Amino acid sequence: MALADIAHSHQPAQPPLAKAAELICFALVVAHAVYLVTSYWQGTWLIAPDGGGIASDFVNVWAAGKLALEGSPAAAYDWHIHKAIEEVAVGHPFAGYFGWHYPPAFLFAAAALALMPYAAAYALWVFVTFPLYLAAVRGIVGERSGYLLAAAFPAVLSNFVVGQNGFLTAGLLGGTLLWIERRPVLAGICLGLLTYKPHLGLLFPIVLAAAGYWRVFFTAAFVAALMALASMFAFGAETWAVFFASISHTSQAFLSDGWADWSKLQTTFGLTRTLGGSETLAWSLQAIVAIIAAAIVSALWRSKVSFDIKAAALGTGAMLATPYLYTYDLVVLAVPLAFLFRAGRANGFLPFEMAGIGFACLLILTFPFVTAPVGFAAVLVVAALIARRAIAARTI
Repeated sequence: MALADIAHSHQPAQPPLAKAAELICFALVVAHAVYLVTSYWQGTWLIAPDGGGIASDFVNVWAAGKLALEGSPAAAYDWHIHKAIEEVAVGHPFAGYFGWHYPPAFLFAAAALALMPYAAAYALWVFVTFPLYLAAVRGIVGERSGYLLAAAFPAVLSNFVVGQNGFLTAGLLGGTLLWIERRPVLAGICLGLLTYKPHLGLLFPIVLAAAGYWRVFFTAAFVAALMALASMFAFGAETWAVFFASISHTSQAFLSDGWADWSKLQTTFGLTRTLGGSETLAWSLQAIVAIIAAAIVSALWRSKVSFDIKAAALGTGAMLATPYLYTYDLVVLAVPLAFLFRAGRANGFLPFEMAGIGFACLLILTFPFVTAPVGFAAVLVVAALIARRAIAARTI
């Protein structure tokens, strides 16, 4: 049974989406579509005017998959070899480098995509993972308007443009939270698959253990271990050894040296470095935020607060806890927003709550025009909305 169908069968009838909100969402969806179509025809998305590929984040996935198919999966973590294959993918040299930082288990997906030409694989990746994200948000909201809300979310466009994995991440995280009470095994499977981005799962073991969701916990652990074992057999133990060795190199380049621009990091760490703070200060503040998030979310999950607030808090806390979060990852923020929206539809929206949700979306929308971690500000706005609703319920 699909995510949406399961959720729909358990949701009470709710009033329709307000006309003004519906029109705004529709306008954003149209704007997304127009931008993508225009970019495609102008040769700035998917395929260049000369017929070559466009170098974007997806090229690292295709190149890693190509190396795995050629019998050299460990070479995906060798920046020089990997960059050379990236240039093969797009058919021309390009400045910069799109690194492969994922655990070897994700090479299964990369290898499957690399069976196709680069542009075709790129299009398939975004247009196949997008429905997973739509289904998760629709399942949470509980009615068809969830599709519109999900498609209108501003972070959607950036994920399409760079060919990243935000849709898959949001779909898996949304599935985990949607099923965690009624379908714990399915929730655990989603969470286990989400370990392809381990830095977004920092809070889940803590919260699940604190709240006693052991079936989810152990199912996720089993799925993660199975994925690791399968990838070890398929790609060799050496690939895992090289992956672990590459972590410090990646951390040094992107977090310590700021290769990708600290203002693009939508985290406490990124904000601190953008404002000129030292690396030590940035790590210290990031650790403090992560500890506070873990404590508050764990307390919420042990309280009698509504499940919608718990789920929204865990989704948002997961984003606050990690030091490594880019704009395309902000698609995940649609999940806690969907739970907030569901809580508002069921019990009534608090004063200015819809305005706060709109403001968070507006912050993400401004990202291409400013050099600042506005996405991190959006996450903080959502966290404040969740805290306000929890305090209003007087159940903490």
